[in-house]
Amino acid sequence: MPSTLASALSAGLLVLDGGLSTELENRGQDISGRLWSARLLDDAPEAVVDVHSAFLRAGAQVITTASYQATPEGFARAGFEAAHGEALLRRSVELARRAVDLDARAAWVAGSVGPYGALLANGSEYTGDYGPDVDLQRLRDFHRPRLEILAEAGVDVLAAETVPSRLEVEALLLELTALGHPAWLSLTVTTDADGMVRTRRGEPAAEAFALAADVDAIIAVGVNCTEPAGLTTAIEVAAKSSGKPVISYPNSGEGWDAAARTWTGRPTADSGFGESAVSDWLDAGARMIGGCCRVGPDVIADLARQLA
Repeated sequence: MPSTLASALSAGLLVLDGGLSTELENRGQDISGRLWSARLLDDAPEAVVDVHSAFLRAGAQVITTASYQATPEGFARAGFEAAHGEALLRRSVELARRAVDLDARAAWVAGSVGPYGALLANGSEYTGDYGPDVDLQRLRDFHRPRLEILAEAGVDVLAAETVPSRLEVEALLLELTALGHPAWLSLTVTTDADGMVRTRRGEPAAEAFALAADVDAIIAVGVNCTEPAGLTTAIEVAAKSSGKPVISYPNSGEGWDAAARTWTGRPTADSGFGESAVSDWLDAGARMIGGCCRVGPDVIADLARQLA
């Protein structure tokens, strides 16, 4: 096993895990609150370990911590004391490490860093509309504590993911540059009928990916929580604009209704992750492939078989 994730990405293909939170939900855990699966760091830590282990058994070589919606500010809003909130963030790393130790196979741990919209819990990570008071400095101040805590807790890489806007990309890149810890930057995007790939805020995604080109801390860029259809073009744009390896981890193809707090549409995970689609993603520049929301260990196992 290469010593770093960056060197592994240069050496070959990697399998990422799937949707941790939605797999917890699938197994009967209640993630309906504003903290989503972050609540389980306090209430059901062993359930988190079990799902990490399921993805590792499926063949995942990289697993992401249960910290997408875990932030000092979010825990404070939920009534947790600051020290306890920080301890839960560190626990997210400890639980992932425990699963790796139990599996007894080498794997990397990525510290999940969700967008500001995850704090709001109103679906705004799929619009990038955080309101007029959320500027660059506000986003930097929001992201900094969690980035620092996860890095200190020993993650192999920071996974800034489901980023919906160029402004939040700028904030994260400034903080990651200052921190200097290896990280990847993954956007959630849409692709127009004419092939134009856009951030969820509507900006050309190429411009957002290009911002990462000269940032040494960024070892890869990615596209996540995007439906499998049309993903190939987004991967091509990410690779060309950034010059970095690309991580592809789409969702099941279903949509999230934030008002009703339910999934809508039909899953396309089985067909969307078929051999033809995966081959196209690899040809477009993907070097690590996994899944996001509603993509479970069964799909990851099939991906691992394809990438072996």
